[in-house]
Amino acid sequence: MTLFEKPKAVEDLNVVRREPKNSGEETILTARPEAIAFTPQQTALIVVDMQNAYASQGGYLDLAGFDVSATAPVIANIKVAIAAARAAGIKVIFFQNGWDNQYVEAGGAGSPNFHKSNALKTMRKRPELMGKLLAKGDWDYDLVDELRPQPGDIVLPKPRYSGFFNTQLDSLLRSYGIHHLVFTGIATNVCVESTLRDGFFLEYFGVVLEDATHQAGPEFAQKAAIYNIETFFGWVSSVRDFCDAVGYDAKQNAA
Repeated sequence: MTLFEKPKAVEDLNVVRREPKNSGEETILTARPEAIAFTPQQTALIVVDMQNAYASQGGYLDLAGFDVSATAPVIANIKVAIAAARAAGIKVIFFQNGWDNQYVEAGGAGSPNFHKSNALKTMRKRPELMGKLLAKGDWDYDLVDELRPQPGDIVLPKPRYSGFFNTQLDSLLRSYGIHHLVFTGIATNVCVESTLRDGFFLEYFGVVLEDATHQAGPEFAQKAAIYNIETFFGWVSSVRDFCDAVGYDAKQNAA
């Protein structure tokens, strides 16, 4: 096959497929810049860092000066996406970002993380917060009450922005035969995008549900992250389209 020939795995240029269409197992997700086909059994829903640190008043982002006032609708949308994924047999994987309460895992002055982490910088400015921000076992590190893992879900700690760095994610995905990743969480422009990018480099097909994410910083950070994903690294969809693709009626199940 030459560079300009139609790939065998693609039967419709308006639908991206990893492999040729099989016997009715696939579902089509409406997305940008084109629809993407996936099989639920080969797909995981990734819930990135939905911790009090990132989504709650009084959490790390809030204390560091970032606006978290608009996270409630995002939490609600992620809750719907999780329910839809579970109903469809899609593996749900939660991430929690943070370190031990002595911050050994965060790295010392020889690590760029020491100098760039806004959590570490905030604690250096406010020593009374030491051991409270992104520290395992503390409220800040905990997942928000609305999004609780259930039996069969996977919960992974991660020490840096990317969910692939120094975690079991890649080996777990391969062991389950998963090729497609659907992303939700906070922050779109930091940990969500970092994880999706690393997945792209490892040959995973990444889709972000735009209305189930929120940025750290001004609104243009969200728009820039979504642009990067849509243009260079993956696909962009919505919770409603995800529910439609897997046949989940959010209104009926909310009743």
